Amino acid sequence: MGFILVTINYDSRLNTINLITFMDIILFIIAALLMLLGIIGSFLPIIPGPLTSWVGLLIVHVSEAVPMNKSFLVITFIIALLIWVLDYIIPALGTKRFGGTKYGMIGTSIGLIVGLIAPIPGGIIIGPFLGALIGELLHKNDTKIAIRAAFGSFIGFLTSTFIKFMVAIIYLGLYIGIIWEYKDSIFAF
Repeated sequence: MGFILVTINYDSRLNTINLITFMDIILFIIAALLMLLGIIGSFLPIIPGPLTSWVGLLIVHVSEAVPMNKSFLVITFIIALLIWVLDYIIPALGTKRFGGTKYGMIGTSIGLIVGLIAPIPGGIIIGPFLGALIGELLHKNDTKIAIRAAFGSFIGFLTSTFIKFMVAIIYLGLYIGIIWEYKDSIFAF
């Protein structure tokens, strides 16, 4: 025997009756968790932040309470996909601009993970820089060039992270806006 919660609500704006099921509530919760995971993914190189947040927006539109808006979903998907591609290009450009190599970029990613795990203040900032520096020192003998390349890799990483974070925050705002717009049909208990 399963539990099904169904509420019936009349939406005067659309002149329709909406059925909100238990599954819709679960979808909204999953979408909210994906929004938060997208924000976290802005800082972690393992999780594609904006794409994860976009999946949350897609899930909201799959529910019965929110009508499907294909143009909105296509535009936000293109933006998320563009940011995902730029996430690989921006750090490389920063590293190249300052004379760095692939070792610096790999060191930046490893340094970020170590910086997140290590219980030191500012680890998320110190880790990528030190990782890039160590990566460049393993590849080149000149300390001056390694420091310059590490700085470029670090600047590229910060720029890319900032852009991903802003897009994930905007998507969270869009999610909240959608929930707010359809609050009468969603929260009609």
